[in-house]
Amino acid sequence: MKNVSLDTLDIRILSTVQQHGQLSKARLSELVSLSPTPCWIRLEKLKKAGYIKGYRGEIAIDKIADLAKFIVTVSLKTHNRADFRQFENCIQSIDEIVECSATAGGSDYVFKVVTTSLNSFQDLMEDLLNREIGIERYFIYVVTRDVKSTPINLFKLVKNKKSP
Repeated sequence: MKNVSLDTLDIRILSTVQQHGQLSKARLSELVSLSPTPCWIRLEKLKKAGYIKGYRGEIAIDKIADLAKFIVTVSLKTHNRADFRQFENCIQSIDEIVECSATAGGSDYVFKVVTTSLNSFQDLMEDLLNREIGIERYFIYVVTRDVKSTPINLFKLVKNKKSP
């Protein structure tokens, strides 16, 4: 569906869904300060337009297991479309790689890895290198603690977008 022009109410709905996840019609309308039926119609419009990709619960993983986290930067040997596609397809299949971004500058990719131990991480990296997916060099950074992880402030984003 074609992109929908967003107004302040749409942003409030999106921000509320981003913060609270899936809500009942009554609770969403209460948080957004809009009557239930118009609120729900707007929510459905936003879903159909693709503004809401899904709903997730934020799990306190540290209460379940002690994890090791790493940031890895990777540079590929060659830089053609097939090489990027091969690398990205491989990365998609590895559960421990929880985020990956293609970057410009000093490296081609930056990704976040979460494993149960340093040994598990080392096994994963050896497996990646053995797959011969074009890695020329990589750098590893051990995450000692998470400092910040928040969703983007939609109101600020929209405000800055409209500024000249």
